[in-house]
Amino acid sequence: MLAHGMVHTYELAVPIFVAIWLVEFSVIDLGIATFEVTTATLGVVVTIGYGLFGLGALPGGVLVDRVGSRRLITACLVGMGTSFILLSLAPSVVVITLALVVWGVSASVYHPAGLSLISKGVSERGTGFAYHGIAGNLGIGLGPLLTATMLLVLDWQTVAGILSVPALAAALYASQANFDPEAAVEAGEGDGDGGDSKADSGVESLDEFLAESRKLFAGSFVLVFLVVMCSGLYYRGFLTFLPELLGRLPGFEPIPLAALLPAPVLDLVGIDPASSDTLAPSDYFYSGLLLIGVVGQYAGGKLTDRFPVEYGIAGGFGSLVVLALVFLPAAALGIGPLLVVGVLMGISLFIVQPMYQATVAEYTPAGTRGLSYGYTYLGVFGVGALGGTVAGVVLQYLTEPALFLVLAGFATVASLVGLYLGRQNA
Repeated sequence: MLAHGMVHTYELAVPIFVAIWLVEFSVIDLGIATFEVTTATLGVVVTIGYGLFGLGALPGGVLVDRVGSRRLITACLVGMGTSFILLSLAPSVVVITLALVVWGVSASVYHPAGLSLISKGVSERGTGFAYHGIAGNLGIGLGPLLTATMLLVLDWQTVAGILSVPALAAALYASQANFDPEAAVEAGEGDGDGGDSKADSGVESLDEFLAESRKLFAGSFVLVFLVVMCSGLYYRGFLTFLPELLGRLPGFEPIPLAALLPAPVLDLVGIDPASSDTLAPSDYFYSGLLLIGVVGQYAGGKLTDRFPVEYGIAGGFGSLVVLALVFLPAAALGIGPLLVVGVLMGISLFIVQPMYQATVAEYTPAGTRGLSYGYTYLGVFGVGALGGTVAGVVLQYLTEPALFLVLAGFATVASLVGLYLGRQNA
């Protein structure tokens, strides 16, 4: 739970920085060519880091089955802390990209390690995934909130440096934690619908990797993989530019700090009353939307223990279709309607996560659970990272309504697949 919170603290702090980078940097200088800094080019930069976050999940999943969760989670935390130290020193978008690469590679091993640990070590999977998800959402919501608050009085490089400290401290704790990683398996966990697959200690060679992969995708897991890809595309496409997009809406104009705080408080925190420092309401709406996802994670986990997960997926993604279509119309009606839709979006965006995490456990064998979650997060964060590029390009060359139509399309596919799986297993 601690590591999960840290992963998402860093992941969702990045979009807060994106809004600053769009203003602070004008070009990306590669030496042999230069590119203008736009939502499209920064979308590609962010996609590189987020893409590695997903692509590394597959080799990470293989490693989990071989070396265990503790080492990988500890290495993940050390790498993420190091990446934000590098980010704090970045003088250009090129170095920012390098820092995001280090973060993506380091963070990529977490989900296969953490979710494999829960799926094999906790008998009430849905509840375990719910609490694990709650910790993630606390990081998802409080990370951007803390980042936005520190940015009121500090520059973004200093904030990035401060954010590196918790991961390094968590790594020290992770290296000393004591737990039974096989409790649920020892208690007699079933072997999923892939019972003909090996169920001991994972894959040991390329041939075994390919054989186990073929077995996974020969069954219904291929449809689960489609669901998680759609989830990742929706998630990343919606969140990457959300602070910047909200900043364009009426009611989200920057507010001068001098107009919010009395003179003694301004003196205390070292802000000149005549300065141009402002508070961005969009950052706090963004943080609140993510933080309310705690409710979705808990509800999704509890529903997973009580109802068929396939129908939960169909309903959860169905709600995301509706919310994508009404988001901008609600914003046009004012802050009140947008707050209501934002709360529902925050809940729905995360209610589906425990559901598809538990679905993976039901459709895969215990012995290659790490590999299974490796593929899962290759889909969620690897393929899903393209959602940032899609969003950036659509916002740059088309319209905001076009972006939300694209998002609704992703959710529609996932909902229909969930409905199909439910009927197949009825």
